[in-house]
Amino acid sequence: MVAQLEYVQRAQTQQVQTENEVLIFTFDQLLLQRGGRLGPVTLAYETWGELNATGDNAILITHALTGSSHAHDPADPENPKAAWWNPLIGPGKYFDTSRYFVICANVIGGCAGSTGPSSKNPLTDRPFGMRFPVITIRDMVRAQHKLIKHLGVRRLAMVAGGSIGGQQALEWAVMYPQLVEKVAVIAASAAVSAQAISFNEVARQSIMADPAWLCGDYLPGHGPATGLSIARMLAMITYQSEESMEMRFSRNPVQREAATAPTFSPELGGRFDVENYLYYQGDQLARRFDANSYLYISRAMDLYDVSEGYASLEEALGRIRSQMIFVGIRSDFLFPASHVRWLADKVQMVGGNARYVELDSPHGHDAFLKEWDQLTEALRQF
Repeated sequence: MVAQLEYVQRAQTQQVQTENEVLIFTFDQLLLQRGGRLGPVTLAYETWGELNATGDNAILITHALTGSSHAHDPADPENPKAAWWNPLIGPGKYFDTSRYFVICANVIGGCAGSTGPSSKNPLTDRPFGMRFPVITIRDMVRAQHKLIKHLGVRRLAMVAGGSIGGQQALEWAVMYPQLVEKVAVIAASAAVSAQAISFNEVARQSIMADPAWLCGDYLPGHGPATGLSIARMLAMITYQSEESMEMRFSRNPVQREAATAPTFSPELGGRFDVENYLYYQGDQLARRFDANSYLYISRAMDLYDVSEGYASLEEALGRIRSQMIFVGIRSDFLFPASHVRWLADKVQMVGGNARYVELDSPHGHDAFLKEWDQLTEALRQF
């Protein structure tokens, strides 16, 4: 009884949070999958709702490549631009904050408050830069596990995420099978394809070819903006589909205020609207994201293989005890729906409780950040 009382008091204390406040959790060290250790480690996170007395109503939301902990904005709850999964989180929504304690943490390697390449190396008092160790999806999940223990969570009602967030959700199901009741893997697979790795490597090379990269030792605010912009432009193509690009842009000339090209190059006979869109997206990311974090997190995406460290894929998936839902997207170019369906079938073959649902969307990989009604309906099949 005393232990239970202490637990409840600790959980209640940690739920004190003002709207949109980013909280910080720091722990001593993290042993890394590819060798070595990182420490001290800080995770920036946000929470919405309240943890119950038994510590079993928590939901962990995991973010994608350039995301952050800001998955929900209570001050502007209906605006999808205010927070990246805003339409899904809040009172009465699928991730109902009147019932659940919803958590989202910026991944290690990130640049939105968690320890990453732009953080100070305690040994040198300078940013890590490329001296930051290689991190993996499994390392991200291990760090999140430390966070939920710190918050007093005894069992997760669900882990859910899309893209790299979907890889994290899958890893949660395999690494901590007794801790998670339900897992939603959205637009993600057991391992990315050679094509996806190729696109990511071209993006990384564009960053490292920028003279301002300086082997990763650039000063804050003076990084390789051109290279990062081009990397984002390439990534945005993989997030779309031919169908969505024709719907949105076709061969139309520029329709809105002209954005600055990352190289300040001449337009060579005018500008297409799709080019202007890519310039804008590249510029916006270069203003808010760290180039070295892009290198490390995109590489973690490439390196992920859920079967690593196990005798086979079947052995890894056989560990799963959670109810699983796998959500594919018909037009996804980066994580094809066939790959997501194949993974769901594999989980079923080894005795897992898995269901596959497909979003009928023209919006490509980005549909998990756009098709709110379809995604809500898919998740409700749990």
